Amino acid sequence: MRTNVGLWWLLTVFFLLVAAAYTTWNIIAHPDVPWYHAIEWVGSVALVFTGFMGGLIAFYIQRVHQAQGGELPADILTADIDDGDPELGEFSPWSWWPIVLAFAAAIGMIGLAVGTWMFPIGLAIFVVAIVGWVYEYYRGYFAR
Repeated sequence: MRTNVGLWWLLTVFFLLVAAAYTTWNIIAHPDVPWYHAIEWVGSVALVFTGFMGGLIAFYIQRVHQAQGGELPADILTADIDDGDPELGEFSPWSWWPIVLAFAAAIGMIGLAVGTWMFPIGLAIFVVAIVGWVYEYYRGYFAR
């Protein structure tokens, strides 16, 4: 976690320096206009806000790291790979419902982009798929 904090602070500094260089370069490249018209505002503001976003993430990760009171296994040099392997839950490798959910999302998005008449069809497929996925262990071969 310490490494992540350092990387995010490094990215923050990098993007703020790039924003300053980008803005200065634009001012120097256009000496015939006033400085406030020479700045390419979209790029400069985007780079500054990217630096601020990196700073927010770095600050958050740093605060979480301080609140943990301990080190993660990834920060300990003598830790094994299995030390940081959490229990992720139970997954069904034979389940077809995630594919049906992806199909429903695709139909819904195509409906929003192409024809709104397709969106309710995607929504109906989504409802059937989410109910099927939630209740797949209640019926059939894998019932418990």
